[in-house]
Amino acid sequence: MAAAEQKTSHVILTLIPIFLLLLYALFAASPFLDRKLSVAATVPAAAPPPPLTTEKIDVSSSDSRRNASGGLEKIEEELARARAAIREAIRSRSYRSYKEEEFVPSGPVYRNPTAFQQSHIEMVKRFKIWTYREGERPLVHRAPMTNIYSIEGQFLDEMESGKSPFRAQTPDEAHMFYIPVSVASIIHFIYQPVLTKKDYDRGRLHRIVDDYVGIVAGKYPYWNRSQGADHFVVSCHDWAPDVSKDNPKFYSKLIRVLCNANTSEGFRPARDASLPEVFLDYGRLGPVEPGGSDPSNRTTLAFFSGGIHGHIRRLLFERWHGKDRDVQVIERLPDRSIYMSRMARAKFCLCPSGHEVASPRIVEAISVGCVPVLISRNYSLPFGEVLDWSEFTVTVTVERIGEIKAILGGVSEERYLELFRRVKGVRRHFAVNRPARPYDLLHMVLHSLWLRRLNVRL
Repeated sequence: MAAAEQKTSHVILTLIPIFLLLLYALFAASPFLDRKLSVAATVPAAAPPPPLTTEKIDVSSSDSRRNASGGLEKIEEELARARAAIREAIRSRSYRSYKEEEFVPSGPVYRNPTAFQQSHIEMVKRFKIWTYREGERPLVHRAPMTNIYSIEGQFLDEMESGKSPFRAQTPDEAHMFYIPVSVASIIHFIYQPVLTKKDYDRGRLHRIVDDYVGIVAGKYPYWNRSQGADHFVVSCHDWAPDVSKDNPKFYSKLIRVLCNANTSEGFRPARDASLPEVFLDYGRLGPVEPGGSDPSNRTTLAFFSGGIHGHIRRLLFERWHGKDRDVQVIERLPDRSIYMSRMARAKFCLCPSGHEVASPRIVEAISVGCVPVLISRNYSLPFGEVLDWSEFTVTVTVERIGEIKAILGGVSEERYLELFRRVKGVRRHFAVNRPARPYDLLHMVLHSLWLRRLNVRL
């Protein structure tokens, strides 16, 4: 009898691991099956956000998938309350806050200052972002903190430092999901050295991003339940728009926060968010300490210094390089401090697009009180849902580059002083602080994401 019981126990012990393996295989396979099914679903395009749209994209799925999120209904109820509070602020033209507000937006630089105020209040009170933890550095969880791509790294570090109040403690409480791939790091570590034209092939970039999204989509239910509509990537690298080109249907709902916000190359202002390009020196946040000369000490009408690349800059140099003392267009200065001091003594700073539409000169000009002159095509300006750029900048079309002196010279002194004051007024929205502060550049990026999440219903 004892021998029979021992034999039975041995058989049971042998079958248990096999049963567990089969069970694991079943559960491990099902997310990938769900992913294939969910990718095929179609969702209506989002409505443009400025300043806030109450129309919602319905990407809701089955009840079983809804229950798998473990709190999705609670999140949607929170967002509904936020939408209602913003609509009431717009109706009553007054905001309601749970604390005393240190800053109250006002004036024509804001499309709807009351809506912006209430939206920011709701964001600070509620908004949570989960950063996926899968993957290892340097291709994920690491990005440049300085130089031309610095804002990519600053945002990533802000969200992963553990100090941000917007950081979700669990994925089930998150309103949005951050895919922490760094296009700049991928280019630096995977594409160097570049020896031939073939080395620029974007296939490696596509595969890395696809693999990462495939891992998190297979491991968690969050991508599949929304088809990526509450997921986002952040990048300032020129190649960043390419992350979704290899599989546009799969990434059609993904939110891309990009410096290269070129609408002629697939940037979608209603879905994607424009990211300001900021040049940060090593060891400082800046780009420079806010300052600049008073209007009476600004002796240069217009100033530009930089490389001659891209069609727009070539036109600018052909017409103005070395030809006029009032419109100073020169090649790149060797010393950055001299460059910034020259900007600080100019009334207007020319901000032409180069190879790509974005330019750090816009933020640099704002930081030293120089009125930006925007010269670009198809550029979706940062924070355009909130800021009315026409109220603190001057736009010169590419076709009128030869008329820059006449256009800027025709700005009355009264209008110039008004622009100057407004540039100083929006400076806080382009300042990089760590940790982020209310209404600074990182908060504004978060607010752009917040608005897009308000426009989606899961």
